[in-house]
Amino acid sequence: MRRSCPKTSSRLAGLAGLVLSAFLVTTAAGAKADTPWDRPVLGFMGVPGLVDMPSGEAMPDGMLSFTVGRVGEVQRHALHFQIAPRLSGVFRYAIYYGLPSSSSFPNLYDRSFDLRYQLATETATRPAIAIGLQDIWGTGISSAEYIAATKSFGRLKATAGLGWGRLGTFNGIDNPLGVLSDRFDTRPDRRDGLNVNGDLRTDHWFRGDAAFFAGLQYAVSDRLVLSAEYSSDDYRFEEDADIGFVHRSPVNLGVTWRTRRGLDLSAAWLYGSTLGVQLSYNFNPKRPNRFPGGVDPAPVPVQPRPPGAAADLGWTQDRTRPGAARTTTATLLAAEGMMLEAMAVSADTATLRVRTGQQTVAAQALGRVARILTRSLPASVETFVIIPTTGTGLPASAITLSRSDLEELETAPDGAWQSYARAAFSDAWPVDRTLAFPEGTFPKFDWSLAPYLTASYFDPDSPVRLDYGLELSARYEPRPGLVFAGALRGQLSDDGAEDLPPSDSKIRRVRTDAPIYARESDGLALSRLTAAQYFRPGPDLYGRVTLGYLEPMYGGLSTELLWKPVTSRLAFGVEINYAQQRDFDQRFGFQDYGVMTGHVSAYYAGAGGFDYRVDAGRYLAGDWGATFAVDRRFGNGIKVGVFATLTDVPFDDFGEGSFDKGLRFEVPFAALTGRSSDRGINRVLRPVQRDGGARLDVAGRLYEGVRDFHRPAMQEQWGRFWR
Repeated sequence: MRRSCPKTSSRLAGLAGLVLSAFLVTTAAGAKADTPWDRPVLGFMGVPGLVDMPSGEAMPDGMLSFTVGRVGEVQRHALHFQIAPRLSGVFRYAIYYGLPSSSSFPNLYDRSFDLRYQLATETATRPAIAIGLQDIWGTGISSAEYIAATKSFGRLKATAGLGWGRLGTFNGIDNPLGVLSDRFDTRPDRRDGLNVNGDLRTDHWFRGDAAFFAGLQYAVSDRLVLSAEYSSDDYRFEEDADIGFVHRSPVNLGVTWRTRRGLDLSAAWLYGSTLGVQLSYNFNPKRPNRFPGGVDPAPVPVQPRPPGAAADLGWTQDRTRPGAARTTTATLLAAEGMMLEAMAVSADTATLRVRTGQQTVAAQALGRVARILTRSLPASVETFVIIPTTGTGLPASAITLSRSDLEELETAPDGAWQSYARAAFSDAWPVDRTLAFPEGTFPKFDWSLAPYLTASYFDPDSPVRLDYGLELSARYEPRPGLVFAGALRGQLSDDGAEDLPPSDSKIRRVRTDAPIYARESDGLALSRLTAAQYFRPGPDLYGRVTLGYLEPMYGGLSTELLWKPVTSRLAFGVEINYAQQRDFDQRFGFQDYGVMTGHVSAYYAGAGGFDYRVDAGRYLAGDWGATFAVDRRFGNGIKVGVFATLTDVPFDDFGEGSFDKGLRFEVPFAALTGRSSDRGINRVLRPVQRDGGARLDVAGRLYEGVRDFHRPAMQEQWGRFWR
């Protein structure tokens, strides 16, 4: 549906308009002028744009942008991620306040996803051109498609585009794509009911009437940007919702103030009737942070050997020297936040197992270990075999370094690359049982008392629900690979979990009973209590067996086997579990429901920090299917990923959301503070948590613990070897 306007009758004229919208701004002659635009402005939909309309630009590769804005009685929150140089995604959460009393809810909470792809980058004679799908998974309130082109002329930018769906509702024309097929002529009425289940409505894409939009932006300075646009959105939904919005004009005017810290403040006069304000924050984990080299103390330098010292083997006659070398090495490693597990020293070779601990960048940890060995070992020891182990005591790999190479390359201009080229990577199997453990290393016991915070998002009654309190955790390791661990939580607030409605799930309730667990725990819950054995069953193989109360809602037995060659980017895993549902009070009892669940997994570490993963198998509700995930890791340890799970549960039976999907983030504290730390922030943002596609949450799965110490990951991190 569109506003009543004179209508272009000729589809050929419409098709010409489509071409015009993509290339209108290519008319400038001469080379592209220098511009003050280091990144585009984010519009009120949280995407690169003008005021409320999109542009043809892309953010810098890797950029994360968070926006919160308000247009009248509509508040929008958006997360924009530049996934790759041309591909970006958006998660948007909008709140429509003040719905009429006849509505089911006083406020409407709307979740939506966008995808954008830049078809062409800007050159001296060509604009940047982007195509976008807006609200492809959501209620459909903001559903639209568009193509936009943007050209810069020094401090001035011009944008023109053509929109469909919501962006084709004001002053529309016949769909120019109708010359290709009659199926493009009509679009299902968006007011036939909201897409509550969030189905992927591909039959809407680029269908129905289209409309032009355009605008200009001018950078008064590097800080101040003025914007003006002609919008093709009639805002009919907001008017029909009776929340006080009136569309009087298609012209929007905006101003943006930008800071050097990536913070932007925007204000706009929208549609001739409404004031809009927006705050956005832009952060690029791909670029060096405030502490590119960290703020930890500098590593000890390589200690060169005096000429001829390497030939002196007299120390081998002293039986106390190997023990003294272990003690010195352990002390120096502890000062770096690492732990020496075991060590053996011969006349020319030292082999040692090391836990990197707080040194979370594997290549940097390896470099620091190597430099320590040049100080703690006799001069005749030429070869260092360093075996990094996971936090559970699994030998992950063996990296062999030459002491002479370290002495030569520490200050060489290309020392990082040459040290990588000369290093040898191999499997740490079979496990060397002759390595001696320094006195007091095992058994190892740790405990902590710290606050915890968990959050659930996008409940229809509340955008965010917080559960917080204190957690007492303990860990006992009698020997490497055998771990006893537990956590007891004292809940201080469950943010109104007792007021949540009961689950309406049509399948077995394996996750939607979470509010009952929060309510029935009486403030004290045993969240985990497990015994786990980690082992190396063969070359390139890693194994795990975990028994106990595996997570807050399930206990049982979990087994896992991983095949991961040290030099390969590919890995395969198998996990088989028996899970029994725990009592709601989260003490020691169990309910009647038990299920065999498990997956076959494939992992691939791609170029540019992209990790690809597929898990196929049976989920907690007994459904069969697969989870597809893509994560991007940055050099500072930050990880951003997306995932989606499709199973044999029909979309209607799954309920709201149709299938499990979401975003996940990992931000190590080291990236924020510059100080080495093995802790960080991990969050998963799901539009909704239902019972289909639910997987057991077992701690200590193998792949993540192993991959960082293998050659592909080390290669990406090796620039930090000498730090």
